[in-house]
Amino acid sequence: QVQLVESGGGWVQAGGSLRLSCAASGSIFSGNVMGWYRQGPGKQRDLVATITSRGATGYVDSVKGRFTISRDDEQSTVNLQMSSLKSEDTAVYYCNAHDPRYGQDYWGEGTLVTVSS
Repeated sequence: QVQLVESGGGWVQAGGSLRLSCAASGSIFSGNVMGWYRQGPGKQRDLVATITSRGATGYVDSVKGRFTISRDDEQSTVNLQMSSLKSEDTAVYYCNAHDPRYGQDYWGEGTLVTVSS
């Protein structure tokens, strides 16, 4: 089992920045693909960004150039630096750990980001 705890959410004005962090504990596998997802009001949960164990990153088009995902395996953390925030970025952001060996996904409880225009 892997436990994930997000932090760093809050309220920010459009154009501002926030940094989300995800602390992992438990049976952490260094080969996990880590990711951030978000679920806006009345919407489904969508992928925002991923980072592999080798540091390869991927982003949904709507956040490219504005968001940066990073990981620190020694600290067992994954971060999402968000800048130039827009009202449409308002959502609950979830940390995800994907174990490719078994196709197992682990989720945090989420942290709310509210962007005011």
